[in-house]
Amino acid sequence: MAPEILMPEPLCLIENTEEKLVVKEEALRILSAITQPVVVVGIVGLYRTGKSYLMNKLAGKQKGFSVGSTVQAHTKGIWMWCVPHPKKPDHTLVLLDTEGLGDVEKDDNKNDTQIFALAILLSSTFVYNTMNKIDQGSIDLLHNVTELTDLLRTRNSPELNGAEDAAALVSFFPDLVWTLRDFYLNLETDGQLVTPDQYLENSLMVKEGSNERIQNFNLPRLCIKKFFPRKKCFIFESPAEKKQLSHLEELHDDELHPEFVQQVSEFCSYIFSHSAAKTLPGGMKVNGPRLESLTQTYVDAINRGDLPCVGNSVLALVQTENSAAVQKALAHYDQQMDQKVQLPTDTLQELLDLHRACEREAMEIFTKNSFKDEDQTFQKELQTLLDAKQNDICERNKEASSKRCSTLLQDIFAPLEEEVGLGVYFRPGGHNLFLQKLEALKKNYYQQPRKGIQAEEVLQNYLKSKQSVSDAVLQTDQALTAKEKEREGEMNLEAMQADRKFRSLKINMARTAPEHHNQLQFGSVDGETTQEEAERQRAMAEAELRRQQIQLEHLQNMIHSAGRRHRRDQCILQ
Repeated sequence: MAPEILMPEPLCLIENTEEKLVVKEEALRILSAITQPVVVVGIVGLYRTGKSYLMNKLAGKQKGFSVGSTVQAHTKGIWMWCVPHPKKPDHTLVLLDTEGLGDVEKDDNKNDTQIFALAILLSSTFVYNTMNKIDQGSIDLLHNVTELTDLLRTRNSPELNGAEDAAALVSFFPDLVWTLRDFYLNLETDGQLVTPDQYLENSLMVKEGSNERIQNFNLPRLCIKKFFPRKKCFIFESPAEKKQLSHLEELHDDELHPEFVQQVSEFCSYIFSHSAAKTLPGGMKVNGPRLESLTQTYVDAINRGDLPCVGNSVLALVQTENSAAVQKALAHYDQQMDQKVQLPTDTLQELLDLHRACEREAMEIFTKNSFKDEDQTFQKELQTLLDAKQNDICERNKEASSKRCSTLLQDIFAPLEEEVGLGVYFRPGGHNLFLQKLEALKKNYYQQPRKGIQAEEVLQNYLKSKQSVSDAVLQTDQALTAKEKEREGEMNLEAMQADRKFRSLKINMARTAPEHHNQLQFGSVDGETTQEEAERQRAMAEAELRRQQIQLEHLQNMIHSAGRRHRRDQCILQ
């Protein structure tokens, strides 16, 4: 802090009025003049639990922040005290004391959440001051307010653009120092002594299991570990006798219990040594003007209603966080299915197995990121959306299978359709050849891989569409075969008649051969026949013999011709 900036006592930084929070101009003017990096230590806890006493000790003063001596809460809003850092010469220590939580005089407690959230947002070290021990109530309160704080931060931090990693989140949230006042328990676990830090870690330890009760137990602990990876615990015994507590700030160290004095000294030493400058994501250290800007930004956001009040804070977080968890789970499912599924699948079961595996992973993602989905409303919504995605991919699988099978059939059966167009099968015996070619092509189709679940249905539909072609081939085959048989019958009858005539002629020629021989040799067997008559008879005999020979050759040709036509038609049928 510049030498001319002096704060002999704290000033109100944020006033808590009945209507809204108000940032005080005088405090902002002081912040605007601080050019050094600021180490911001904020404290929150129930009212009347000694928060202000610890902050005065950090300021190196006996008095400063109001330390009340009655049951009435003193500090209202957030008070600020800027002092030179005792161990970092180039830094300014900014102490933020908050009004106590749970003041029974308040009309409502919505401001508790707002003050709590602001202390977390503005601090580089956040002191959570509770009484006696770490219990479930204090864990739940810290959890819920932290979730709300992160919601407010992501909506209103100009330094963040929505794409941040875990390191950026850690750099924004403060270190957590959990202080336990009037601690009365023995620091033992299973008979072994433990340190305050081990006690804190044990209190935040999650349980094994996944049922609803265990999930509700683990959720706030996982949240605290996520937002506050750097944690420290201090225990404080009662500072003095009960009758002296009403004027604690007036007591000197030798009037206090020695253990308490030592514990306060250790606490202050740790804060001075380990508290870092307030830093924004990206490593930007916060100075006075930047702290001024952050303060104004967050107070304006709270006054606009960006931070839900206590009454609906959990409901708002449930809606916001679980809707985001559902979308994250669905995105994971889509990504995994795109990587693992190649449509069409060989079987429906193969597709369903892949769906179920990705569905389980999506549910795990949702469970990990969901928040208090106690009635499983969002889980049921996710299941409904996953079921719809299953139905959709099953339909797409059928479509992909049908498309591939149709393409295969067009390629495989193209030669058959071309031969049909050329009339190859429109002849006697053509239908059998058509069916043989059809079976060979079907066998080829069945051997093709990755046809999917529509393979048989698409094939049968294709064959039905070609049934008229098969019927036409069959009808043509039957008609042409009937004609062929009729022609064959006619040829057989002609050949039989020619054969009978041939045999009859040969018998007749054999019977008349001696007579024709005598006529040819002697002209006549009658001695009274003249020479001229004998010559005439020989000529007639020669003519008759030639006529019979010609007729015999003609019959033989008819028989041979019928046989050749029969053999030719048999070859065509084959």
